[in-house]
Amino acid sequence: MPRTTRRDRYHHGDLRAALIDTAMELIAEQGVQGFSLAEASRRLGVAVSAPYRHFADRDELLLAVGVRAGELLATAVSAEIGGDSHEARLVAVARGYVRFAARRRALFEALFGTLMPAGEPEFERATQPVKGVFQTAATALAGGDPVAAELLGSAVAAVAHGYAGLLNLGMLGAGDDAVELAVARAEAATRALIAGRSALS
Repeated sequence: MPRTTRRDRYHHGDLRAALIDTAMELIAEQGVQGFSLAEASRRLGVAVSAPYRHFADRDELLLAVGVRAGELLATAVSAEIGGDSHEARLVAVARGYVRFAARRRALFEALFGTLMPAGEPEFERATQPVKGVFQTAATALAGGDPVAAELLGSAVAAVAHGYAGLLNLGMLGAGDDAVELAVARAEAATRALIAGRSALS
């Protein structure tokens, strides 16, 4: 059977999803500043007015892209979970975060830069699976102490974001080996934080 492409998905009433996918492609190629509804329409072969049946403006489409990015981040974290211990689950968040940053670099940089307004409800729902794992594990490892849990959680988040940034700056090398190095170092640093969590307070 012939493969269905994004260009013809709108014929089946799926223009909204096709626009989100195309926006993600354009952001990966040109960054958020280089993205426009007109370019997304051109790439899909639809009239420039067509996107407005689904999105009020560019910002609304970018919000939908941010929500999709949150879902992809949740998927990346879920793929890393290989144990039931709270330590393993917190480590999985760090590993998945770094892999997401590597595989979706432009989207990652946009998501944690200018793409997503703080506190956006749809994004909060999309990332709730990640936050749930993160908060539950940090709270359990902190013995239920909310202050200690926040200190541990923010430290792990800083480690994950830091290694993701070093990777994307090319400071750990290039290619798959660099990704695995960043993931391994984020994991090791997270385990070290968990082991020495009492020092955080």
